[in-house]
Parts: sequence; structure tokens; C-alpha cells
Amino acid sequence: MNAETVMQELEALGKERLKKIYISNGAHEPVFGVATGAMKPIAKKIKINQGLAEELYATGNYDAMYFAGIIADPKAMTESDYDRWMDAAYFYMLSDFVVAVTLSESDIAQDVADKWISSGEDLRMSAGWSCYCWLLGNRPDAQFSENKLSSMLDTVKNTIRDTPERTKISMSNFLYTVGLSYLPLHEEAVETAKALGIVEVKREGKKSSFLNAYERIQKDVEKGRIGFKRKYVRC
Repeated sequence: MNAETVMQELEALGKERLKKIYISNGAHEPVFGVATGAMKPIAKKIKINQGLAEELYATGNYDAMYFAGIIADPKAMTESDYDRWMDAAYFYMLSDFVVAVTLSESDIAQDVADKWISSGEDLRMSAGWSCYCWLLGNRPDAQFSENKLSSMLDTVKNTIRDTPERTKISMSNFLYTVGLSYLPLHEEAVETAKALGIVEVKREGKKSSFLNAYERIQKDVEKGRIGFKRKYVRC
């Protein structure tokens, strides 16, 4: 399959209702409105194809960019490739759920994520924190530095209220994910989340939302889910 064929198939799968939802979340034209699950049969035919992924990502079409993340070869991508993808990721559904997810399956994930976290740019920082969420929820605890993650928990506690709005959400997700999926720092994450309390996220033209990582962790404690790891990151 080539890029033109994939674009035709994606367009045929588009739904106006989903398109409106994606646009309300920050997507802009071109966008078809394809459900992620509906992409799986096409992905099964293609499997992994980095060249095709690059062509599709470069279209600027939201659905094609999302699909590119599914068929990309994370280990074949360099740091400059990921930076280029981030440059084109114009809202959080691309930065956090396409670029960060793809990065999380690479060998350079932590190094790149660390640079993005310290970048000062909202979507890059958000993608960096999100990448750690995907990593922690999938990789063995032994692959992480306990001291480093502990320091990152301190960063969340000390800076989250002063960070841009999208990054607040990803930092709160990181705090929650450490509490859920990284056993060595479960207790520390719980204490940090408890001390932090509720964090307000202001949304342009919408009501504020309120983040409570402590409450989320406690719900998983009650369900006996602590230590949870997912088998796959990408769908």
C-alpha cells in the first residue's frame, strides 16, 4: 500500500461525529474523523513501514499522522526524527498520544523525553512527561533509576502549579503512573499526591478541570491494581 491508497482508505472510514470531537479537542483541517480501532485492519496489512509512516505524518492530516504512529518503527527513528515529529505535533493528541507513544518504544526514549521536559515548551514538556507514563506502564521497574524518578516527583510537587496547562495534566498523569506502576516509589508517589492535593487546569473557552492524582491512585489500590504493566504501548 502507498500513501495515496492509505489516505483514501482513511477518508472512507471518517465519521463526521468523530471529526467534530477531534476538532473540539484541538485538531484542525485536514481531518477525517477516523476511530482508532477502525485503523487496525489497515495497520495489520501494512505492519511496520517507516518510509510510509514518514509520508503520512508529513501530510498534516490528523488521522494520517495518528496512523503514522501505529506503523512507525520507533527504533529506526533518531532524536532529530522525533524532534521533527514534535515540531509538527500541533496539539496534545499528537504530542502525547502519537509522538510520545512512538518514542516510548525506542531505545533513546528517556534521553529524548528528558530534553523535552526541560525545553520550556508546553507540548514538548507534556510529551516528555507523557513518554515516562507510557514507559513506566510497560517496562520493568529495573529499567529506571529510582533516584531520578524520585527527583521527578519532587519536580512535580514543586512546579506543577506554575507550569503551562497541558503540561500540568501530563505531570499529574506521571505522578499517578508512578503510584500505580512503579512499585519502588509507590509510597512516595502517594505521599506526594496527598501533599499536592487538587490541581486546577484552566481551559480556553471551557470550564476549568481539576486533577487529583491521590484519588486516582487510591481507586487502583482498592482494585488491587498496583504494579500494573501493559503488554503493549501502541495499539
